[in-house]
Amino acid sequence: MCGISGIYNLNGNPSSILDERLSLMNHIQKHRGPDGEGIWSHPDHFLGLSHVRLSIIGLKSGHQPMLSKSKNIITFNGEIYNYKELRNEIGETNFETNSDTEVILKAYERWGVDCISKFRGMFAFAVWDEKKKELFCAR
Repeated sequence: MCGISGIYNLNGNPSSILDERLSLMNHIQKHRGPDGEGIWSHPDHFLGLSHVRLSIIGLKSGHQPMLSKSKNIITFNGEIYNYKELRNEIGETNFETNSDTEVILKAYERWGVDCISKFRGMFAFAVWDEKKKELFCAR
């Protein structure tokens, strides 16, 4: 299983040590994901997401946190069993990777929080919606 973590300053105040803390969280949970890691910090430094990766699906193309063209970002742990069916429903041409992570992100962008009702699997994720300035988390 991968490991996900994040920091969100609800008051919107920036943190000068955000990246340092995200890196520390990745270090602490490194045993959950030895195949890669990543961190993302909002340009205003009030929010950051991090990820350590155990590669199962999308070995080469599922790096996280994953940023969409619309500037939404996701960190995800688990597996969406019906991701191929959802990918077809959303439309194959809208994807850049073969990962279930990108399917979650595209499903959120298409259906909003109602995307949860479409997923079959075991998962935990956080999506930052840059346009709405909202953090959506589900498990």
